[in-house]
Amino acid sequence: MKLLVINGPNLNMLGIREPNIYGRQDYNALCDLIRETCSDLGIQVEIYQSNHEGAIVDRIQQAYGQMDGIVINPAAYTHTSVAILDALKSVALPAVEVHLSDVDQREAFRHISYAGMACETRFKGLGFQGYVEAIRYLHQKYAKRSA
Repeated sequence: MKLLVINGPNLNMLGIREPNIYGRQDYNALCDLIRETCSDLGIQVEIYQSNHEGAIVDRIQQAYGQMDGIVINPAAYTHTSVAILDALKSVALPAVEVHLSDVDQREAFRHISYAGMACETRFKGLGFQGYVEAIRYLHQKYAKRSA
């Protein structure tokens, strides 16, 4: 199984940006956890982070025919990007949305998720563990499909 994990704007600032919301662990710690989780499950993983909407759209499109699933934390683009929604719909890969914080308990504008409209499920408010749950979800789905 090949998995693409996409992180949107400002996630590279983990540990610095609003640690009371996003925690004190940095982005490298998140990437290490993702790699470890995937290694334990026998998943090949690519982790991608960009602060640029178009670059995220490009990477989603490049996943077509190359990846078996996508874990995406679109960050602020969650609430604004129809382009990311359309890219996810275009490639039609199983996708799972992740948010470190519980976006539904935050400002009202954060309750809308365009990207989530193309995702099978969402893990929110679990911190880094949300990525683990998303990876496990896609791994189980892939295992059932391959059986």
